[in-house]
Amino acid sequence: MAVNFIYPEYEAARNYDRCIACRVCERQCANEAHEYLEDIGKMACDDTKCVNCHRCVALCPTRALKIVSSGNTYKENANWDSKTINELYKQAESGGVLLSSMGSPCGHPVYFDKILINASQVTNPSIDPLREPMETKVFLGAKPREIERGKNGELINNLPPMLCLSMPVMFSAMSYGSLSYNAHECLARAAQKLEICYNTGEGGLHENFYQYGANTIVQVASGRFGVHPQYLNSGAAIEIKMGQGAKPGIGGHLPGTKIIGDISRTRMIPEGSDAISPAPHHDIYSIEDLRQLVYSLKEATGYKKPIIVKIAAVHNVAAIASGIARSGADIIAIDGFRGGTGAAPTRTRDHVGIPIELALASVDQRLRDEGIRDDISIIAGGSIRSSADIIKAIALGADCVYIGTAALLALGCHLCRTCYSGKCNWGIATQEAKLVKRLNPEIGYTRLYNLLTAWRHEIKEMLGGMGINSIESLKGNRLMLRGVGLNEKELDVLGIKHAGDK
Repeated sequence: MAVNFIYPEYEAARNYDRCIACRVCERQCANEAHEYLEDIGKMACDDTKCVNCHRCVALCPTRALKIVSSGNTYKENANWDSKTINELYKQAESGGVLLSSMGSPCGHPVYFDKILINASQVTNPSIDPLREPMETKVFLGAKPREIERGKNGELINNLPPMLCLSMPVMFSAMSYGSLSYNAHECLARAAQKLEICYNTGEGGLHENFYQYGANTIVQVASGRFGVHPQYLNSGAAIEIKMGQGAKPGIGGHLPGTKIIGDISRTRMIPEGSDAISPAPHHDIYSIEDLRQLVYSLKEATGYKKPIIVKIAAVHNVAAIASGIARSGADIIAIDGFRGGTGAAPTRTRDHVGIPIELALASVDQRLRDEGIRDDISIIAGGSIRSSADIIKAIALGADCVYIGTAALLALGCHLCRTCYSGKCNWGIATQEAKLVKRLNPEIGYTRLYNLLTAWRHEIKEMLGGMGINSIESLKGNRLMLRGVGLNEKELDVLGIKHAGDK
C-alpha cells in the first residue's frame, strides 16, 4: 500500500565524474544498498537500505560518495514531526514494538554541558603535572572506618577486597553475542594494558578471555546466562545487574540469530534460541533478597571479590542506593538514561529514567547525609563522552566512571543505531564472520589504549589546573564546579553554585 511507504531518511550522493565503478561500496555494504548495473556500467544505490554507517564513504578510493539527508518531509507541523509520523506508520503496519540501539538521540538536557570546572589562580596555585606527582589511581570498594593496630603498634590489614585501577575509568558491560569476539578481545586487551577493567556483560565469558581475569568484571544478570563457579572466580569483581540506563525496568533480549557457535556454548543455551532475560531477578524482590544474593556470591568466591550492584538512574535512586549500601555490596554502579545498548524499546530508551548527573549527585549526598558514603564506592555511567565529563562526574561524587559508547566509537562505530540487526559494517555489533573480520583486534585495542592515555593526560592537566594532585581529593568536591543556565532546583539537586556566585 502507498500508505506504508516511508521515504528514505538518507541518500547516497554519488559523483559520477569521480566514480570508477570499482564496486568497493557494493562489497563493503552489509545492508546491500549499493549495486553495479552492468547494462550501463555504473553503480546505483537503494537508499531504503542505507543506515548512514559511512563504511562506503570511508573506503571509496576516489571520494565519490557522501551520505546526505534526503530532506523529504511532511507538511510542517510543530507537534507531529516526520520522525513521530514515520514511527506511527511503522507500528500501524507491523503491530510491533519499535526497537532502537545506542543511547537516546532526543534533545534532553545534558547537564555536563551546563557545568564548568573551577581553576586555581594566586592564593591556591595550580600544579604542573609534567613536573610534579599527580595520582590518578583509584581503589573501589568499602573503606574501613578506622585503622587497626596490633599489640606492638603494627598495622593490621583490615581492607576488604578492592578493585585497583590506574585511572578512574572502566569499560562498561557489553556482552559477547551483542558484540563480536574481536570487539571483546579489543576491550580485554586494552583493559589489561591500561591496568583498568572491562565488563563481560550478561553473556558469560569466552574461555579464551579467562587470561584477562585480573582485569575482568563478570556480570550476573536475571537470565544467569553463562554463570558458573569457574566464571565467578575468574574475574576481579562480580556485578549484579539489576537495571540498565537505556532500558530501566526492562529485561534483555539477544535474538536467536546471534546465538551461534561459541556464543551458544558460552551462554550455555541452545543454538538459535533467543536469550531473553526477565525484567526482574525472580529471586530478588527486596533489599533483603538482594543481600542474600550478594552474600551467596561472596561465599562462592571465598570473600575474595568485591560485589557491584548495577542499577538504572530513576527518580528514587538515592533511596535505592542507600539500601544497596546496607546490603553488603561493595560498589554501586548507576547508569543514566543516555546510556547505550544493543537493542531497547524506543519509547523506553527515550522517555524512561533520569540523567546520570542528577542521579549521581543525589546518591552521593544521601550517602553522606546518612554517614555511610565510605561503606560503598560509586561508578557512574550513561554517556560519558570525554575527560571533562569524567572530572565533573567525580566532583559530583563518583569514584569512577563506565564508558561504553565512547569505547565503541574508538573502535570505529559510527552510531548508525542498527546494532540489533546484526549487520554492523564495522565488525563491532555482529556475528557474521565476514563482518567480524573488519575489526582488527590489534588496531582496535591500540585505539582504545590511545584514547584513554590521552584522557589520562587531560585529567592530570585539569586536576593540576584546580590545584589538586589526586583523584581522591576531587571526589565529591563540588566547590570545584559551577553551573551555567541552570535553575535553582537543578543547582540544588546537583549541589553546586551558579557561575559568578560566591
